[in-house]
Amino acid sequence: MDTATQVKKMACVIGGSGNLASMLINSLLHKGYAVNTTVRDPDNEKKTGHLKALHQLGDLKIFKGDLTDEGCFDAPIAGCHFVFHVATPINFDAQDPENEMIKPAVQGALNVLKSCVKSKSVKRVIYTSSAAAVSINKLSETGVVLDENDWTDVEYLTSERPPTWGYPVSKALSEKAAWKFAQDNNIDLIAVVPVLLCGPSRLPEPPHSIHLSMSLITRNENKLKGLIGMQLISGSISIVHVEDVCEAHIFLAEKETASGRYICCAVNTSVPELAKFLSKRYPQYQVPTEFEGVPSKPKLMISSEKLVREGFSFKYGIEEIYDSTVEYCKSTGTLN
Repeated sequence: MDTATQVKKMACVIGGSGNLASMLINSLLHKGYAVNTTVRDPDNEKKTGHLKALHQLGDLKIFKGDLTDEGCFDAPIAGCHFVFHVATPINFDAQDPENEMIKPAVQGALNVLKSCVKSKSVKRVIYTSSAAAVSINKLSETGVVLDENDWTDVEYLTSERPPTWGYPVSKALSEKAAWKFAQDNNIDLIAVVPVLLCGPSRLPEPPHSIHLSMSLITRNENKLKGLIGMQLISGSISIVHVEDVCEAHIFLAEKETASGRYICCAVNTSVPELAKFLSKRYPQYQVPTEFEGVPSKPKLMISSEKLVREGFSFKYGIEEIYDSTVEYCKSTGTLN
């Protein structure tokens, strides 16, 4: 047997305690990867218990790593072939988005990439961006199709400061900083640009994205306001199953011809359209279907055509996405 086939593929996942990251670690271990991951506080059982449970699946090592601490990613990245940068500071109630989200997101991306340059083993870096870095603009026309060439209008966000403006700015600026650094330092970088994540989670409590996507069913007023706000600021409710996003990350890491950004979106809809679908599929939850001041159709479509052209196929459509999210919410007691 030649030595090449004996070498275990190694991946590092930055920010392992998050929702997408812990699901990605699960997928990588199932595919036989050895995985190093970083968390801010490895001793915090509440933040790492769900990760430690994955040890039984394979070779997983947990390291301490903070986005703002240059050099702390050297050890977890050393020897890895792929690095998945999934960590991002999220605080939708931030009083000071500039210092609480934007600067640490940019700094974090650069610190991870600096460690990748030092490692000499890293073949490719897969950066998790967000549709929030693509879809927010002042366009008033409808029927717009957005793809990987589109970027969120940072100038509009920083001058008008609509609710939660700090998050999309942090995602757009950190991704742009990563592209510049990768170009200057000859790093093979891929950006995965997912939309709103649905489906199950490994976290001790359902993540914010699940509360948003399920708000029409749970009728949580605050979260439903957030969902409506999302359509009003970005132009659509675009959703994808978390397992498809994990698969897309690994597919793009392994696919040699892949390059640039890849949007990962299964469904584009609006709050009223989604409400009608949910009301019909789950009549027992009496989903509200009347919404004042919310456009009945999405004003834009976020296109995954490039990812599909690369050879990727989505496993989950809207029915499967919501069936699995409803099941997950029942199992956690979020939905009675």
